[in-house]
Amino acid sequence: MRAVAPCLMLQGTGSGVGKSVLTAALCRFFARAGYRVAPFKSQNMALNAAVTADGLEIGRAQAAQAEAAGIEPSVDMNPILLKPEADDRSQVVVRGVSVATVTFREYAGMRSALVPIVEESLARLRGAHDLVIIEGAGSPAEINLREGELVNMSVARMADAPVLVVGDIERGGVFAALLGTVELLDPDARARVSGFVINKFRGDPSLLRPGLDELTARTGVPVLGVVPYLADVPVAAEDSLDLDGQAPSTGPSVLDIAVVRLPRIANFDDFEPLAREPGVRVRFVRAVADLAETDLIVLPGSKSTVGDLGWLRACGLAEAISAAAAGGLPVLGVCGGFQMLGVSIRDPHGVESPVPVTAGLGLLPVITTFGKEKTTVRVRARVLGGPGPFANAAGIEAAAYEIHAGITEVDAPRRLFEIVERGDASTAEPDGAANTRGNVAGTYLHGLFANPAVRRALLHYLARLGGVSPDPRWGTRAGGPEGYDHLAEVVARSLDVPAIAKLVGLEFPRA
Repeated sequence: MRAVAPCLMLQGTGSGVGKSVLTAALCRFFARAGYRVAPFKSQNMALNAAVTADGLEIGRAQAAQAEAAGIEPSVDMNPILLKPEADDRSQVVVRGVSVATVTFREYAGMRSALVPIVEESLARLRGAHDLVIIEGAGSPAEINLREGELVNMSVARMADAPVLVVGDIERGGVFAALLGTVELLDPDARARVSGFVINKFRGDPSLLRPGLDELTARTGVPVLGVVPYLADVPVAAEDSLDLDGQAPSTGPSVLDIAVVRLPRIANFDDFEPLAREPGVRVRFVRAVADLAETDLIVLPGSKSTVGDLGWLRACGLAEAISAAAAGGLPVLGVCGGFQMLGVSIRDPHGVESPVPVTAGLGLLPVITTFGKEKTTVRVRARVLGGPGPFANAAGIEAAAYEIHAGITEVDAPRRLFEIVERGDASTAEPDGAANTRGNVAGTYLHGLFANPAVRRALLHYLARLGGVSPDPRWGTRAGGPEGYDHLAEVVARSLDVPAIAKLVGLEFPRA
């Protein structure tokens, strides 16, 4: 009988300290060393989601971590996904399927039913791999949540995993955060903390030596690495709050893209491939004044389309976007943004709102009707011809995925894509729509801009409208494993890898 795989767990002093990125880096590093590695996050709260090959929904970060490990993502890697719909409630996705929308108090009552699901998913991963790298959420020192948590020390105990605690030095107070985290743990949990990692450091790590020594002296826990600040990582931020702290683009830009920072913005990682192109600035904006001097306005996905549409009207952005479109400025809607651009949104079953019909922006001749069933599927789409943002990519096929509620009827001949493969089945279904002028377009397809030809077509279209010269480098970066290789190399140089391997009983280097 094959022994179950050991587990290593990364927890943090708080959200956004870099656990997802470091997990991906370690997945890549140990996979390159010849081990079969899988990521695991028992419970993820995020509006960036991915679709597995069998049409199930998991957190986007776990899909990226699986890609880093060189394996296909599965629901076992993220058995519980919480997608916030309001300040006090979330949609609960269990093993890839939405099962309820509940308040946080109601969710706590579901814990006893969810624990076996987490245990079973973890056991399957451990039975099929040599190492499972587990990511926690938030901080294990959130003592008000200790009793019912299902993502930090309870999972470390479940997996019998040593824990590395990650702190973000960019935020300031990293030594206090690391020390305070350990001090607030109960003795059993504290005994699992096997190392500290300081993340996002700029400068000479030797300057930290006095602090590192005192931290270890006070806690008895070694510092196993100081990881430098990494400006370009292949793992998207999970929390939309991270968008508020993004550093402004540096260097000259020839194109500016304004993505509306909706209150319930979802799948905002769609636009990261554009932001990585030379001379392209992507901004997440919240005010009418932010739309000045932009080359493209994007309405992104939303977990609460009707609510976010109301917010657009309340803050004046709806009127400003309509005026910009009338003046010829390109406007692109993706998923929920596509629905907002239409004539109306119908909700006969109260899926999102008690209001049966909500007027859209009226910029596209489409009507969306919400249904009780949710679409989650991977697709391949062929770009259709005609004027508009993707005309230069006509005929190419692009990989994408859909995550949405509702069916959109289009009363217009201008379609953007033809779906040629849905899941494992061949098909021929139209997607998206554009106005006759071609400057307003919408689609349900997420992940489009990970396709170089689609990315290049959009940027060339914007350059032509703006009277600037296209950059020959646009769309030449294919992405893929090279980004994870670089990430793994940088992180591994910064960590005491032999000590980390020893924690989980692995040989390094592998014989």
